[in-house]
Amino acid sequence: MDIVVKGRKTEVPERFRKHVAEKLKLEKIQKLDGKVISLDVEVSKEPNPRQADRCDRVEITLRSRGPVIRAEAAASDPYAALDLAAEKLDARLRKEHDKRHTRRGARRLTAAEVADHVPGAATLNGNGHAVHEEESDGVPTKKIGSLEVKGEGPLVVREKTHVASPMTLDQALYEMELVGHDFYLFVDSETKEPSVVYRRHAYDYGVIHLSTDPMVAQGHSPAAGGTLGG
Repeated sequence: MDIVVKGRKTEVPERFRKHVAEKLKLEKIQKLDGKVISLDVEVSKEPNPRQADRCDRVEITLRSRGPVIRAEAAASDPYAALDLAAEKLDARLRKEHDKRHTRRGARRLTAAEVADHVPGAATLNGNGHAVHEEESDGVPTKKIGSLEVKGEGPLVVREKTHVASPMTLDQALYEMELVGHDFYLFVDSETKEPSVVYRRHAYDYGVIHLSTDPMVAQGHSPAAGGTLGG
C-alpha cells in the first residue's frame, strides 16, 4: 500500500511528500489496522488573507474493510497542519483498535446476568417478558427500550446534563469523529448558542444552530413551533 498525496488548487512540493512518508509510518498504521486498503493525503490552501493562521489545510483519509477514518487540520503552513492531522488520525485509529479488542475479549452475558451487570435493565420473567417494577407510590413502571413508561403514560424520559466548554465548528467535527457518532451537540464559541453538527452522506456534514426567538423572549406566544430543514 502506498500513500497518495495530492494538492487541491495548489502544488505539492517533493519535500512535503517525503515529510508525509516520514510522518505517516505505514508499519505503525497497519499494526493498529491490519485491513488498510488506501491512505490519501490532500493538501489545500485558503486564499482568504483573513485566515492566514489557517490558510493551509491537510485532510487524511484512511480506507479499510472497516469504517472510513478521516482526520483534517488547518494551520499557518502545511507541515504544521499535517502534524495536527496525523495526531488526530493516530487517536482515532487507537480508539477503533481498542474497540475491536474490547469486543473480542468481552464475554456474552446470559439473560439472567443482564440485570446484575447492566444498571436499570429490565428483569425478565419465565416467558421472556419484562417484569413491571412497582414505584413507591404504587404506580407500575415498565421500560420500553431506553424509555420508562409510568402507568399508562405520559412517558418519563431520563435526562442527562453535561457541562460543555464553547468550541469551534472544527473542534466539534473532531470530537464527533473521535467518539464515532453521527451527530455532536456543542456550544458554538462565536455565537454562544447551542448547535449540532451531523454527518449527512459521504464526507458531507451539516450543522444546525439554535437561536432564541425574539417574540418568545418578549413574552409573546409564537403562532407555530419551529421546524428543522433537511
